[in-house]
Amino acid sequence: MADRLDQPRARGRSLLPRMQVEADASGRASESIARFLGTPRFIVWLTIFCVVWLGWNAWGPVELRFDKAANGFTALTLMLSLQASYAAPLILLAQSRQADRDRVAAEQDRQRAERNLADTEFLAREMASLRIALSEVATRDFVRSELRSLLEDLQAEPTDDEDGTGRRADVGRREGGAR
Repeated sequence: MADRLDQPRARGRSLLPRMQVEADASGRASESIARFLGTPRFIVWLTIFCVVWLGWNAWGPVELRFDKAANGFTALTLMLSLQASYAAPLILLAQSRQADRDRVAAEQDRQRAERNLADTEFLAREMASLRIALSEVATRDFVRSELRSLLEDLQAEPTDDEDGTGRRADVGRREGGAR
């Protein structure tokens, strides 16, 4: 027997088969229980349970009472203590899982904010380059002012209106001679 102490003990066969439980199943179950424990529905049901328990053991048939009022309703106290001892760790587990989800959500929000910042900086650079490029392009006001000055120049030139056509004399000559 002493020569086998350096070897791990072989697993014996158990009478009950091992259950394969999903790693997150207990966490989901505890969250659903903790969620129920935090609802008004649970408080109403617990209140109804306690009132029925107290009513039965105070005013029910004496031979059917199982928790005597003279003993201070010891069984009810034990049941409520058991419920509280299970509820506290379930609530803590649910809070821990919620904190993990919050941490993941915060990381995703941080990454999204970084992408938005990078996109905003890119758009700002693009707008600056467009402003630089547009500074070399004629604007609408510049073109209008140039057209106004040309119109004023045309209106200021004298017309040769001898034949009553209202055309300048040099225009007629260019089109095919004097008329």
